[in-house]
Amino acid sequence: VPKKCQKAREHFGTVRTQMESLKTKFPADQYYRFHEHWRFVLQRLVFLAAFVVYLESETLVTREAVAEILGIEADRERGFHLDIEDYLSGVLTLASELARLAVNSVTAGDYSRPLRISTFINELDSGFRLLNLKNDSLRKRYDGLKYDVKKIEEVVYDLSIRGLNKEATVGGGGEK
Repeated sequence: VPKKCQKAREHFGTVRTQMESLKTKFPADQYYRFHEHWRFVLQRLVFLAAFVVYLESETLVTREAVAEILGIEADRERGFHLDIEDYLSGVLTLASELARLAVNSVTAGDYSRPLRISTFINELDSGFRLLNLKNDSLRKRYDGLKYDVKKIEEVVYDLSIRGLNKEATVGGGGEK
């Protein structure tokens, strides 16, 4: 995993070069006029950066750190920036991918990872519940997080029923 993460970080160098080029293509004060042209790609890049950081440290990457990885600004006033909704969408995509990783980890015989993913996703869900999301695409993506939480809970429950999480909980801090 560390080698793959390092390789992914190398690709972000190309992304930074492309972002520098994109910044020069339109006036700084017209960011939102053209935002739809790169919105999806930026959300995907946020997901990729968040996934790499999660695999390296099992923590959530900040918006500022993602902006730095991508070579763009975090603050709106500074021109081409990482919009908060794009960041949150990328983080929600991370949650969906982590739900898949939890299932695949069990298949690979790693019974402790789903427990750690469960803790992380539950904390993420708690954070999103604090937000007052409008009835838009971000809200719909957040609704998908509830299903990801349920999917991971089922994996953890299944491990518990089968007695496979005992050795994982002894090595993972004693949580059940």
